[in-house]
Amino acid sequence: MRSAKELSLDKKIIEAICGLSSEGAALKAARLLLADDEVQALQEYANTVSIKRLGFNDHGPVHMRTVALNGAIMMGLLRKAGIQTSLEKEEAGTFDDSLTAVFLASSLHDIGMGVGRHEHEFHSAYISIPIIDRILSQIFPADIDKRIRIRSIALEGISGHMGTHKIHSLEAGLVQVADGCDMQKGRARIPLVLTSGPRMGDIHQLSANSIESVSISEGKEKPIHIEVNMSGEVGLFQIEEVLLVKISASPVKPYIELFANVNNTDLRQYL
Repeated sequence: MRSAKELSLDKKIIEAICGLSSEGAALKAARLLLADDEVQALQEYANTVSIKRLGFNDHGPVHMRTVALNGAIMMGLLRKAGIQTSLEKEEAGTFDDSLTAVFLASSLHDIGMGVGRHEHEFHSAYISIPIIDRILSQIFPADIDKRIRIRSIALEGISGHMGTHKIHSLEAGLVQVADGCDMQKGRARIPLVLTSGPRMGDIHQLSANSIESVSISEGKEKPIHIEVNMSGEVGLFQIEEVLLVKISASPVKPYIELFANVNNTDLRQYL
Protein backbone atom coordinates (compact mmCIF):
# COMPACT_ATOMS: atom_id res chain seq x y z
CA MET A 1 0.00 0.00 0.00
CA ARG A 2 1.32 3.44 -0.96
CA SER A 3 1.90 5.87 1.88
CA ALA A 4 0.29 9.31 2.01
CA LYS A 5 3.66 10.84 1.10
CA GLU A 6 4.02 8.54 -1.88
CA LEU A 7 0.49 9.29 -3.11
CA SER A 8 1.17 13.01 -2.77
CA LEU A 9 4.33 12.69 -4.83
CA ASP A 10 2.48 10.56 -7.40
CA LYS A 11 0.02 13.41 -7.89
CA LYS A 12 2.80 15.99 -8.24
CA ILE A 13 4.68 13.81 -10.74
CA ILE A 14 1.58 13.29 -12.89
CA GLU A 15 0.83 17.03 -12.80
CA ALA A 16 4.41 17.94 -13.74
CA ILE A 17 4.60 15.44 -16.58
CA CYS A 18 1.10 16.27 -17.80
CA GLY A 19 2.20 19.87 -18.22
CA LEU A 20 5.00 18.70 -20.51
CA SER A 21 3.46 15.62 -22.12
CA SER A 22 -0.32 15.92 -22.32
CA GLU A 23 -1.44 12.34 -22.99
CA GLY A 24 2.00 11.54 -24.40
CA ALA A 25 4.27 8.56 -23.80
CA ALA A 26 5.84 10.00 -20.64
CA LEU A 27 2.46 10.48 -19.02
CA LYS A 28 1.38 6.96 -19.96
CA ALA A 29 4.64 5.56 -18.60
CA ALA A 30 4.17 7.47 -15.34
CA ARG A 31 0.66 6.18 -14.84
CA LEU A 32 1.69 2.60 -15.58
CA LEU A 33 4.84 2.53 -13.45
CA LEU A 34 3.44 4.37 -10.44
CA ALA A 35 0.66 1.77 -10.25
CA ASP A 36 3.00 -1.19 -10.77
CA ASP A 37 3.09 -3.53 -7.75
CA GLU A 38 6.42 -5.11 -8.71
CA VAL A 39 8.12 -1.73 -8.90
CA GLN A 40 6.60 -0.75 -5.56
CA ALA A 41 7.85 -3.97 -3.94
CA LEU A 42 11.35 -3.48 -5.37
CA GLN A 43 11.48 0.10 -4.10
CA GLU A 44 10.28 -0.88 -0.63
CA TYR A 45 12.78 -3.71 -0.25
CA ALA A 46 15.61 -1.47 -1.48
CA ASN A 47 14.71 0.85 1.37
CA THR A 48 14.62 -1.97 3.90
CA VAL A 49 18.14 -3.04 2.97
CA SER A 50 19.39 0.56 2.87
CA ILE A 51 18.03 1.63 6.24
CA LYS A 52 17.74 -1.50 8.40
CA ARG A 53 20.68 -3.54 7.16
CA LEU A 54 23.16 -0.92 6.06
CA GLY A 55 22.17 2.10 8.16
CA PHE A 56 22.06 4.38 5.13
CA ASN A 57 19.45 7.00 4.28
CA ASP A 58 16.22 6.64 2.31
CA HIS A 59 16.64 4.81 -1.01
CA GLY A 60 13.03 3.73 -1.37
CA PRO A 61 9.68 4.75 -2.87
CA VAL A 62 9.72 8.32 -1.55
CA HIS A 63 13.29 8.97 -2.68
CA MET A 64 12.77 7.55 -6.17
CA ARG A 65 9.54 9.50 -6.58
CA THR A 66 11.29 12.67 -5.43
CA VAL A 67 14.02 12.15 -8.01
CA ALA A 68 11.38 11.57 -10.69
CA LEU A 69 9.69 14.84 -9.74
CA ASN A 70 13.02 16.69 -9.72
CA GLY A 71 13.76 15.27 -13.15
CA ALA A 72 10.42 16.37 -14.60
CA ILE A 73 10.86 19.89 -13.21
CA MET A 74 14.36 20.24 -14.68
CA MET A 75 13.27 18.80 -18.02
CA GLY A 76 10.62 21.49 -18.18
CA LEU A 77 13.13 24.24 -17.40
CA LEU A 78 15.51 23.02 -20.10
CA ARG A 79 12.70 22.85 -22.63
CA LYS A 80 11.57 26.39 -21.76
CA ALA A 81 15.12 27.60 -22.37
CA GLY A 82 15.21 25.90 -25.77
CA ILE A 83 17.83 23.30 -24.76
CA GLN A 84 17.51 20.14 -26.82
CA THR A 85 17.90 16.70 -25.27
CA SER A 86 20.39 14.21 -26.68
CA LEU A 87 17.66 12.26 -28.47
CA GLU A 88 16.43 15.48 -30.06
CA LYS A 89 19.91 16.62 -31.12
CA GLU A 90 20.66 13.22 -32.63
CA GLU A 91 17.26 13.19 -34.39
CA ALA A 92 16.66 9.85 -32.68
CA GLY A 93 13.61 10.83 -30.65
CA THR A 94 11.37 13.56 -29.33
CA PHE A 95 11.34 15.58 -26.13
CA ASP A 96 8.57 13.29 -24.91
CA ASP A 97 10.79 10.25 -25.54
CA SER A 98 13.54 11.87 -23.47
CA LEU A 99 11.09 12.73 -20.70
CA THR A 100 9.92 9.11 -20.69
CA ALA A 101 13.51 7.88 -20.33
CA VAL A 102 14.25 10.33 -17.51
CA PHE A 103 11.11 9.32 -15.64
CA LEU A 104 11.84 5.58 -15.98
CA ALA A 105 15.47 5.99 -14.90
CA SER A 106 14.58 8.21 -11.95
CA SER A 107 11.91 5.81 -10.72
CA LEU A 108 14.11 2.72 -10.96
CA HIS A 109 17.65 3.95 -10.31
CA ASP A 110 17.98 2.61 -6.75
CA ILE A 111 16.05 -0.67 -6.88
CA GLY A 112 19.40 -2.48 -6.98
CA MET A 113 19.92 -1.50 -3.33
CA GLY A 114 17.84 -4.59 -2.58
CA VAL A 115 20.85 -6.62 -3.75
CA GLY A 116 23.45 -4.49 -1.97
CA ARG A 117 25.14 -1.10 -1.94
CA HIS A 118 28.26 -2.00 -3.89
CA GLU A 119 27.65 -1.25 -7.57
CA HIS A 120 23.94 -1.03 -6.86
CA GLU A 121 23.50 1.15 -9.94
CA PHE A 122 24.39 -1.82 -12.14
CA HIS A 123 22.11 -4.14 -10.18
CA SER A 124 19.39 -1.54 -10.71
CA ALA A 125 20.05 -1.55 -14.44
CA TYR A 126 19.69 -5.27 -15.07
CA ILE A 127 16.70 -5.59 -12.75
CA SER A 128 15.05 -2.70 -14.61
CA ILE A 129 15.36 -4.13 -18.11
CA PRO A 130 12.25 -6.38 -18.06
CA ILE A 131 10.25 -3.68 -16.29
CA ILE A 132 11.19 -1.03 -18.84
CA ASP A 133 10.44 -3.46 -21.67
CA ARG A 134 7.06 -4.28 -20.15
CA ILE A 135 6.11 -0.61 -19.78
CA LEU A 136 7.33 0.50 -23.21
CA SER A 137 5.74 -2.48 -24.99
CA GLN A 138 2.38 -1.25 -23.76
CA ILE A 139 3.02 2.26 -25.08
CA PHE A 140 4.85 1.46 -28.34
CA PRO A 141 3.77 -2.08 -29.24
CA ALA A 142 4.78 -1.74 -32.90
CA ASP A 143 7.82 0.54 -32.65
CA ILE A 144 10.85 -1.45 -31.56
CA ASP A 145 13.28 1.31 -32.58
CA LYS A 146 11.67 3.79 -30.21
CA ARG A 147 11.59 1.25 -27.39
CA ILE A 148 15.29 0.50 -27.82
CA ARG A 149 16.28 4.18 -27.84
CA ILE A 150 14.26 5.11 -24.78
CA ARG A 151 15.45 2.02 -22.91
CA SER A 152 19.09 2.76 -23.76
CA ILE A 153 18.86 6.32 -22.44
CA ALA A 154 17.01 5.13 -19.32
CA LEU A 155 19.67 2.49 -18.61
CA GLU A 156 22.44 5.07 -19.01
CA GLY A 157 20.62 7.23 -16.47
CA ILE A 158 20.28 4.34 -14.04
CA SER A 159 23.83 3.02 -14.34
CA GLY A 160 25.36 6.51 -14.32
CA HIS A 161 23.46 8.14 -11.47
CA MET A 162 26.30 7.80 -8.95
CA GLY A 163 28.62 9.97 -11.00
CA THR A 164 31.41 7.41 -10.75
CA HIS A 165 31.76 6.77 -14.46
CA LYS A 166 31.41 8.95 -17.52
CA ILE A 167 27.98 9.50 -19.01
CA HIS A 168 27.25 11.36 -22.21
CA SER A 169 23.56 12.03 -22.73
CA LEU A 170 21.85 15.10 -21.35
CA GLU A 171 19.03 12.88 -20.10
CA ALA A 172 21.35 10.65 -18.03
CA GLY A 173 23.12 13.71 -16.65
CA LEU A 174 19.81 15.15 -15.57
CA VAL A 175 18.95 11.96 -13.62
CA GLN A 176 22.33 12.25 -11.89
CA VAL A 177 21.59 15.81 -10.76
CA ALA A 178 17.96 15.06 -9.86
CA ASP A 179 19.23 12.30 -7.57
CA GLY A 180 21.81 14.57 -5.95
CA CYS A 181 19.15 17.18 -5.19
CA ASP A 182 17.26 14.84 -2.85
CA MET A 183 19.32 15.43 0.27
CA GLN A 184 17.10 17.26 2.74
CA LYS A 185 16.95 16.18 6.35
CA GLY A 186 13.98 13.85 5.91
CA ARG A 187 16.30 11.35 4.19
CA ALA A 188 18.62 11.25 7.23
CA ARG A 189 16.02 11.15 10.02
CA ILE A 190 15.41 7.39 10.20
CA PRO A 191 19.09 6.36 10.14
CA LEU A 192 19.84 8.93 12.85
CA VAL A 193 17.11 7.45 15.03
CA LEU A 194 18.31 3.88 14.45
CA THR A 195 22.01 4.63 14.98
CA SER A 196 22.99 3.98 18.60
CA GLY A 197 26.49 5.41 18.46
CA PRO A 198 29.18 6.93 16.26
CA ARG A 199 29.84 5.03 13.05
CA MET A 200 31.59 5.51 9.74
CA GLY A 201 29.57 7.77 7.47
CA ASP A 202 27.93 9.83 10.22
CA ILE A 203 29.05 13.05 8.53
CA HIS A 204 26.78 12.24 5.59
CA GLN A 205 23.79 11.73 7.88
CA LEU A 206 24.53 14.77 10.04
CA SER A 207 25.15 17.05 7.09
CA ALA A 208 21.96 15.87 5.40
CA ASN A 209 20.08 16.49 8.64
CA SER A 210 20.99 20.18 8.43
CA ILE A 211 19.49 20.56 4.94
CA GLU A 212 16.11 22.23 5.38
CA SER A 213 15.05 22.28 1.73
CA VAL A 214 16.26 22.07 -1.85
CA SER A 215 14.41 24.18 -4.40
CA ILE A 216 14.59 23.87 -8.18
CA SER A 217 13.37 26.84 -10.20
CA GLU A 218 14.05 28.92 -13.29
CA GLY A 219 17.41 30.63 -13.12
CA LYS A 220 18.35 34.20 -14.01
CA GLU A 221 21.57 33.45 -15.88
CA LYS A 222 21.09 29.76 -16.57
CA PRO A 223 17.96 27.62 -17.13
CA ILE A 224 18.09 25.72 -13.83
CA HIS A 225 18.44 27.41 -10.43
CA ILE A 226 19.14 25.07 -7.50
CA GLU A 227 19.13 26.56 -4.02
CA VAL A 228 19.97 24.54 -0.90
CA ASN A 229 18.70 26.02 2.37
CA MET A 230 20.38 24.74 5.53
CA SER A 231 20.36 25.32 9.27
CA GLY A 232 24.12 24.98 9.73
CA GLU A 233 27.38 25.00 7.81
CA VAL A 234 27.79 21.24 8.24
CA GLY A 235 25.34 21.02 5.34
CA LEU A 236 28.01 22.44 3.05
CA PHE A 237 29.65 19.02 3.18
CA GLN A 238 26.56 17.56 1.53
CA ILE A 239 26.70 20.13 -1.26
CA GLU A 240 30.43 19.94 -1.88
CA GLU A 241 30.93 16.19 -1.52
CA VAL A 242 27.66 14.90 -3.01
CA LEU A 243 25.63 17.34 -5.10
CA LEU A 244 28.46 19.36 -6.61
CA VAL A 245 30.36 16.19 -7.51
CA LYS A 246 27.34 14.89 -9.41
CA ILE A 247 26.71 18.20 -11.15
CA SER A 248 30.38 18.48 -12.14
CA ALA A 249 30.25 15.04 -13.77
CA SER A 250 26.99 15.78 -15.59
CA PRO A 251 26.44 17.07 -19.14
CA VAL A 252 23.76 19.31 -17.58
CA LYS A 253 26.35 21.36 -15.64
CA PRO A 254 26.47 24.26 -18.16
CA TYR A 255 22.77 24.88 -17.56
CA ILE A 256 22.82 25.00 -13.74
CA GLU A 257 23.35 27.75 -11.21
CA LEU A 258 23.86 26.45 -7.66
CA PHE A 259 23.44 28.41 -4.43
CA ALA A 260 23.66 27.55 -0.73
CA ASN A 261 21.76 29.55 1.88
CA VAL A 262 22.96 29.13 5.49
CA ASN A 263 20.50 30.23 8.19
CA ASN A 264 18.79 32.54 5.68
CA THR A 265 21.66 34.99 6.02
CA ASP A 266 24.68 33.68 4.13
CA LEU A 267 24.02 33.06 0.41
CA ARG A 268 26.90 31.36 -1.36
CA GLN A 269 27.14 30.72 -5.09
CA TYR A 270 28.92 27.59 -6.32
CA LEU A 271 27.97 27.74 -9.99
